[in-house]
Amino acid sequence: METIVSFLPFLFIVGGLLVSSVKILDEYERGVVLRLGKFSGVRGPGLIILVPMVEKMIKVDLRLVTMDVPGQDIISKDNVTLKVNGVVYFKVSSPDRAIISVENYYHATGQIAQTTLRSVIGQYELDEILAQRDKINVRLQEILDELTEPWGIKVTNVEVKAIDLPVEMQRAMAKQAEAEREKRAKIISAEGELLASQKLSEAAAVLSSQKEGITLRYLETMREIASNGGNTTTFFPLPSDFLMKFIK
Repeated sequence: METIVSFLPFLFIVGGLLVSSVKILDEYERGVVLRLGKFSGVRGPGLIILVPMVEKMIKVDLRLVTMDVPGQDIISKDNVTLKVNGVVYFKVSSPDRAIISVENYYHATGQIAQTTLRSVIGQYELDEILAQRDKINVRLQEILDELTEPWGIKVTNVEVKAIDLPVEMQRAMAKQAEAEREKRAKIISAEGELLASQKLSEAAAVLSSQKEGITLRYLETMREIASNGGNTTTFFPLPSDFLMKFIK
């Protein structure tokens, strides 16, 4: 009995080592195994058995990660101060490189996303940033994917979420938009006047070709005035030649 009691601490230590050597990885996880500090391989998912005190495993999540890029103060190509934020979607494509090549792949991806956002947005003018957001998103995704590829990171998408403009610039853009709307309204009105004048010219040509045409038009106008209820106005059309005789 005393022998068994003396072996209990040893049994507890051995049992603890055996329990700690058994790992279970989920379907979306992989384990980067280091044997005596050297890379041994990538294991998982499922049941993983490690050699106690010889092998160490680091878990890596392979699911898609959504990272918010905080607002960055940026000066556009036409010297307009902006505050731009975005979101980056990425996942680990190579667990061994994500652990061995970089100290903290999540932090490193976030930092390079911020610097890339500032450098790329600064290459465009304000109108291009507002109108060509899809093109900028694609450019950001290509650059980030190229930079993070040595770390075993795959950037699947980058989106610019919001672009904050100074109050003065917002007022200037509002005035510009209002002036643009007024210009369009005047153009539409002028086009309407041109079309109306063309139709009136065609109508005058038709009426002048028929002697009775103008008389019929006079009568039609008088009928329209007379049909208006409560109207007491009466007019008599006179030929222009008749008035010219009295003037002379």
